[in-house]
Amino acid sequence: MTRKLLSIDVGTTSTRAIIFNENGGIESICQNPIDLIYPQDGWVEQDPQALVEKTIDAVRKVLGQEENLSDVIAAGITNQRETTILWDKKTGEPVYNAIVWQDRRTAKYCATLKRANIEEMVQEKTGLLLDPYFSATKIKWILDNVEGARARAENGNLLFGTVDCYVLWHLTGGRVHATDVTNASRTMLYNIIGQNWDRDLLKLFDIPKEILPIVNDNIFDYGRIDADVFQGDIPIGGMAGDQQSALVGQGCVHPNMAKSTYGTGCFALVNIGSEVRYSKHKLLTTIGYKIGDDIAYAIEGSIFNAGTAIQFLRDNLGLFADAGESDAMARAVKDNGEVYFVPAFTGLGAPYWNPDARGVLTGITRDTSKEHIVRAALEAQGYQTRDLMDAMERDSGAQITTLRADGGLTSNDFMCQFLSDILDVAVEVPRVSEATAWGAAYLAGLQYGVFSSLGECAGKWSAQKTYHPKAQKTDMDTLYSKWKVAVEKTF
Repeated sequence: MTRKLLSIDVGTTSTRAIIFNENGGIESICQNPIDLIYPQDGWVEQDPQALVEKTIDAVRKVLGQEENLSDVIAAGITNQRETTILWDKKTGEPVYNAIVWQDRRTAKYCATLKRANIEEMVQEKTGLLLDPYFSATKIKWILDNVEGARARAENGNLLFGTVDCYVLWHLTGGRVHATDVTNASRTMLYNIIGQNWDRDLLKLFDIPKEILPIVNDNIFDYGRIDADVFQGDIPIGGMAGDQQSALVGQGCVHPNMAKSTYGTGCFALVNIGSEVRYSKHKLLTTIGYKIGDDIAYAIEGSIFNAGTAIQFLRDNLGLFADAGESDAMARAVKDNGEVYFVPAFTGLGAPYWNPDARGVLTGITRDTSKEHIVRAALEAQGYQTRDLMDAMERDSGAQITTLRADGGLTSNDFMCQFLSDILDVAVEVPRVSEATAWGAAYLAGLQYGVFSSLGECAGKWSAQKTYHPKAQKTDMDTLYSKWKVAVEKTF
């Protein structure tokens, strides 16, 4: 029998349903765009109902292409993390738009907590730093600012969830209100050592426990896709936040293995094994995955804007019609012409954590061309990653010699080669290009017997292309030092 797996990948700018075969090959795919809403500077929202409708539409379309639905053994869900939704327990209607992970509206509140010396306690419990990025302050904002929301929550009439949880609730016809440990670990309410919703944090942020979902392992019987969504008996067996799903999909299941995903943002994770270690260099400690007694933690560096830099050049400035043109444009000039582009559209993430920073383009002269600007935007991906990798090596005590890279930007040869040069490491792009979606599919297959272990996933991994450093390290160090000067101009 042909065994297939459905992956439901709800990202920031699109939602996709992908059917994989058991070797990671894509059998069919449907992708729908997701609109972002910008009510004011630093605020980023989405329509939760549109998000679910477009996800269900994608699921229906790919499943509708299957000649034999019984070949689809199980489904897995992966998602943009931290994005926050509160909805009516009975109707499923949201009380407010989804507040997206990029949103910075609670920056002043976070700064107040930092001044009160709260951050150390928060980091010890959650591995996270006080920042608007995470869900807790977003929940509090909705409860405090949407009329009647707090009373409804305290009376047990509202539910909270990140995107995985909201989508799962709708896919199962409102029967299942649950999340997984990786998404829970990004809320700033979940104790990653005790592995429970933390009473002290709930009190700190004034959030009623009644609205929180059940937290399960990454492989679990999460219920079945409801007949109103699609006529077929497909169980949901795996769930993970997108970056942890990519960690699995990239086969980084052993300590000191590292991956970086280049999508809307850029997120680099290094597996640190079963013992919690806290970053001393403004990175995050998070749960990488948990399957029964097998738990792995990860050190993570989060960059808020990666692919958005290229979208900005295309959509806002009109420098090219298609993102694929950026590769040739970057190569059309011999160097960056001293132009640096720091895409801090919604503040800076790790290792700076400056929510008030804004993007800058520096070094422009009368000789600057659009090709220089495009090259600067692609080079920025390498510089931002080096910011993270340098901090990761100091935190982990291990030298990272290979980086497994995935996401849309890895189709750009110039970016990948520059990434290898600036990091001075090999960069491996996987054969299974959809590593995030494949990770969720693999977890579902693990739950329902298609696979036997995480190690089997690592064994299936292979590189489509490997980039090796070609530039002089001294030249790269000079470029990077000038990047650091450009970053200072964003503050």
